[in-house]
Amino acid sequence: MRGTVTLLSLATSGLAFQFPFKVPFLHTDSAAASSSPRVAVIGAGAGGSSAAFWVSKAKQRHGLDIEVDVYEAGSYVGGRSTVVYPYNDPDKYAAVELGGSIFVDANRNMHRAAQEFNLSITDFKGEDGTMGIWDGEKVRFQTTGYGWLDMIKGGLRYGIPSPKRTDTIVSEMVSKFRTLYTPDSPRWDTIESLSEAFGWTELTSTTVNDYLLSHGVLSRTWIDEVIEGATRVNYGQDSTAIHALEGLVSMAAQGASGIVGGNYQIFEQFIEHSNATLFLDTPVTEISKKGSRWSVRTADGSKDYTSVILAAPFHSSGITVEDSIASQIPEQPYLHLHVTLLSTSSPGLNPTYIGYKAGQNTPNFLLTTSANVRTGGKTPEFNSVSYHGKISDSEWVVKIFSKEKISDEWLNDMFLGKVGWVLRKEWDAYPELPPTTTFPPVKLAEGLYYVNAFEPFISTMETETIAARNIVDLMLNEQHNVGICAKTLSESEERQQVAQQDDSFVLGWDC
Repeated sequence: MRGTVTLLSLATSGLAFQFPFKVPFLHTDSAAASSSPRVAVIGAGAGGSSAAFWVSKAKQRHGLDIEVDVYEAGSYVGGRSTVVYPYNDPDKYAAVELGGSIFVDANRNMHRAAQEFNLSITDFKGEDGTMGIWDGEKVRFQTTGYGWLDMIKGGLRYGIPSPKRTDTIVSEMVSKFRTLYTPDSPRWDTIESLSEAFGWTELTSTTVNDYLLSHGVLSRTWIDEVIEGATRVNYGQDSTAIHALEGLVSMAAQGASGIVGGNYQIFEQFIEHSNATLFLDTPVTEISKKGSRWSVRTADGSKDYTSVILAAPFHSSGITVEDSIASQIPEQPYLHLHVTLLSTSSPGLNPTYIGYKAGQNTPNFLLTTSANVRTGGKTPEFNSVSYHGKISDSEWVVKIFSKEKISDEWLNDMFLGKVGWVLRKEWDAYPELPPTTTFPPVKLAEGLYYVNAFEPFISTMETETIAARNIVDLMLNEQHNVGICAKTLSESEERQQVAQQDDSFVLGWDC
């Protein structure tokens, strides 16, 4: 029980490095340039930056002559991983994640990248604090910060079998997920084939609420409060709405970590180490077929490529493609999220607001459940409120996730009038993830690939890097008869033997 509660207290979902200039667009019409292999990557978030990096790994190993251009509509690398600074003062205050905040022990690409790029990792195991679960009217459960006492409290409220059974189910999912870093990892042409290979079709075709109830997790209170608290803080969706695979991912936060100064630095390093040409502030407007090549158009002109890797959500990208391609990509709604960051000199929330007595200690991290709503009760005003440590001797930084804008009046009430700096951000933070058995194509056409096909399956920074690795491997195999790693079957078998003797082996990095 203690482990599960600790995971939830860390499962929060970061502006980043901006180039002081726009990288110039290089328009080349020479016959030599038009005949050489060139790949366009659209998007410089986790998926796009890692795609460029994986191509560079293959170039180093096989001596391939492939040039890579990365197009990014925004002004920075990182996508939904970006940071801000309290009071907009990076000289005085440390960066605070605004988007993708954590990666976990199972996320081996993120950990390996931090190691390879000499980035400092901070973990959250030592953070003090308590966690509560709010239903819009009252706090249903609160931890004490004392492990033994929380085990007793949790056991009395939720029983022992349901938490233990959940841990078993999550562990089985994580064990299968780890296969993606071994030489046994499948190469998938469709998400459906990967799901079937892993036996996850049932997980994606039912809600996490229904899946757990039908697989031995019989405490509805546990699902309503702890499981739903995790799905709401991680993906802004209820346990009765989100598919079971992503629901289990919400609970798999063992070893939550982050990069000191912001996780976006990993994606900057992917770009830098790839030696790709980066075009910031350069939205792609059209992708079209031009003979045997693909033409990528921006406001600066067009350029031809042997392959294009789309690593941005298609329907929000504004990119025009021919109808035969667009029709293959189902509309993917995204959950519109309000993120409110603030500093406060109040060490805790207003106790009377959450039904406590004046002066009573309140949770440092408040999750929410919609269980009360399902019986006609009040809707929680937010998905989560969390204290994220001190930024000075007398101020803490706090992060709030909500579906609606949080007003200044509400902030002053909740933090007892002791609010300093406030920053508000709206964005389409997560894909909506209802049960499904169909996913967008990984390959949209010959030479045109879609990284974000993976997002309705599992949506994390880590899985974007895995999806990109798979696509680069497919592209290289189809166009150059090699992979990121082995050229031949004998090489593959030899590396597999090495991997079986080395627990630190990570597919793509070590081959």
